Amino acid sequence: MTKHRVVFFLVPNFSMIAFASALEPLRLTNRTMGEDTYEWTIVSLDGQPVEASNGLTIGVDMSLDHARQRMLDEIKPEIIIVCSGVKVDAFRNAQFDGWLRSMHRHGIAIGGLCTGAWLLAQAGLLEGRRCSIHWETLPAFAEKFPMAEVHADLCEIDDGIYTCAGGTAALDMMLHLIEEHFDQNVVTKVCEYCLIDRIRNQRDRQRLPLQARLGLHHAKLLLIIELMEANVSEPLSLSEISEYVDLSRRQVERLFRRHLGRSPARYYLEIRIDRARHLLLQSNMPIVDVAIACGFVSASHFSKCYREMYGRSPQMERAQSEAFT
Repeated sequence: MTKHRVVFFLVPNFSMIAFASALEPLRLTNRTMGEDTYEWTIVSLDGQPVEASNGLTIGVDMSLDHARQRMLDEIKPEIIIVCSGVKVDAFRNAQFDGWLRSMHRHGIAIGGLCTGAWLLAQAGLLEGRRCSIHWETLPAFAEKFPMAEVHADLCEIDDGIYTCAGGTAALDMMLHLIEEHFDQNVVTKVCEYCLIDRIRNQRDRQRLPLQARLGLHHAKLLLIIELMEANVSEPLSLSEISEYVDLSRRQVERLFRRHLGRSPARYYLEIRIDRARHLLLQSNMPIVDVAIACGFVSASHFSKCYREMYGRSPQMERAQSEAFT
């Protein structure tokens, strides 16, 4: 039977849950088939063990230099999967980028777990392609790589590029890969081992629907919040929102007071400040660019609003985060 070779490249602070969720389905497929149909190799930049974001350290099989020498002849893989996690924008290596591009030119699929899409985009592999990345990093990714078609889906497969949002979405992505290699009976058996009833659809959303997330059932209020979340860099006016949902300004005001305990303007500001916080923590964008990306007319106004909400300035937020990591 054909051997399917998979390479996992571990980036410091990678997500352990995403890595395990991607690796275990391969092991369970081998168990189901009664032989090692999947073989995997774990690579790091320098060949040294890599610490995950939870503090555990994983040993590897070889360094990037060693992998570059061997991968196209001795152990050519079918897919290379980049495993990353928090502070992904801190990892930059020209040899790594070139390796990914070269391998993809030779017909090898490239994958990214959790925030892995960031590194694939950084290597120039995602221009014009659909991709998925963890929702927490998605705003910063969209700002940094506008030519990539990023979506808040569980996973995306586009022209030999596999990306997923991390967490248990890595399991779904790998089940789709296994489904390409074997029949449905094998996938069903792996699902049974994992105690899941199905492969989730690639286009399933990462986060809970607004109705479940907020505990709301008012259709027009949910529509307004969706509008706000979709228009952060150029906020809509209350008049524009009211006209879109066919309600008066007063009716919109009453809806927010009754169901959310604050004005529409305040709620909209909270959405924008929350988006800004993710950009501060998940990217190295200059603070003035974060302010503009979240619809603020100046860095000083942004800083004032941020301090009022979180009790510290954007500069303090970023410095505290960097000190912690």
